[in-house]
This record gives sequence, C-alpha cells and structure tokens, in this order.
Amino acid sequence: MSDATTLAFALVAFIGIATPGPTVLLALTNGSRHGMKKAVAGMIGAVLSDFALIGAVALGLGALLAASEFWFTVVKWLGAAYLAFLGILLLRSKGTLDVASGTPDASASTSRAVFLKSFLVAVTNPKGYLFFSAFLPQFIDPALPQPPQYAALAVVFASIDFLVMFGYALVGSQAVRFLKRSGAVWLDRICGGALLALAGSLAFYRRAPS
Repeated sequence: MSDATTLAFALVAFIGIATPGPTVLLALTNGSRHGMKKAVAGMIGAVLSDFALIGAVALGLGALLAASEFWFTVVKWLGAAYLAFLGILLLRSKGTLDVASGTPDASASTSRAVFLKSFLVAVTNPKGYLFFSAFLPQFIDPALPQPPQYAALAVVFASIDFLVMFGYALVGSQAVRFLKRSGAVWLDRICGGALLALAGSLAFYRRAPS
C-alpha cells in the first residue's frame, strides 16, 4: 500500500470513528464511571472487535450479511437488543460518583466486564460489517496479495480507534471530577439515552437491496 492510500484511509477512518457511536459512547461512560484504567480494558475490547470485523469481512462475512436477509436480521436484532440493554442500565443508574472523594467508583464493574461490553457492542452490529465491506475494498489493490493489505488497514483503523476512544474516556474521567452526584446521574442518563437511540436506529436499519 502506498503512503497516499494509507493517509487517505486514515483520514476517512478518523472522521467515521470520531463521530459518536456505541463504542466511543462506552469509552466516555467507562471513563466517567470506572476511571481510565478500566476504560482502557474497554478500549482493548473495541480494538479487538475491529480486527474481528475486518477479518470477517476479508473472509466474506460482510458479503453474506449483505446477501442474506435472515442472517442480517439475526445479527441486527442481537445488536439492537444489547445496545438497548446497556442503555437501560445507564438510564437506571443512580450515579457512580464517590461524593466524598469526587472520583469515579472503581469497584462498580470488573475490567473483564468492561472489556466484554465494548467487544460485544461492535461485533453484534451488522452496520459495521456492511460498512467495512463497502469501505475497505476501495483501498485494496486486487493485483497484490490481499491478506497483508487487510491486516495493514486493520492496524491503522484500530490505532485510530484506540486514540479516539482514549480521548473520549479522558474527557469523561476529567469531567466527572467537576460533577456532583446529580451531575454524574445525568451524564449516565444522557449516554444511556444515546445508546437507546442508537439501538432504535439499528432496529429500523435496512440493508440495501442486493
């Protein structure tokens, strides 16, 4: 891959990643609820999901979802249900701020649970598979071996994704220091409402006719 191709891919990827979606919203809430250490566990989960999605697209899963109404619907409703579940949890939150110390509650969830949430949110979203199926081939040279190209694009995308999520988590972890418990509750509710809205948009999402 040429430097120009890699740079173009990185620019477009950054724009797509920086636009608030499920994983960056989770990074924001993880930073505010659990602190940066556990937020990083969530970021690792999301980054591994990037590799899983791109690997699946390279193997043809994205094409399968684009062609099969049944499997697209199955993955879509799994993703929508999981996003709705996380959104409801946040809406029911009573705030995780330790008022005495003004710091996030580090005991609210294990790093493994934070990791799994971020990983599952991405791998159960069929829009991710369809996006990569349409997006990645534009940067693949069919005359060259494809696995190394997909691997290079995955590394670039995952690196940008991690940096963007780190920024969101840092904002969340710093913002919560200035919030009282009521403010922490509203931050959880805003993110929970956003996740529910994303779940709704996913539920009504329709694949393009094949």
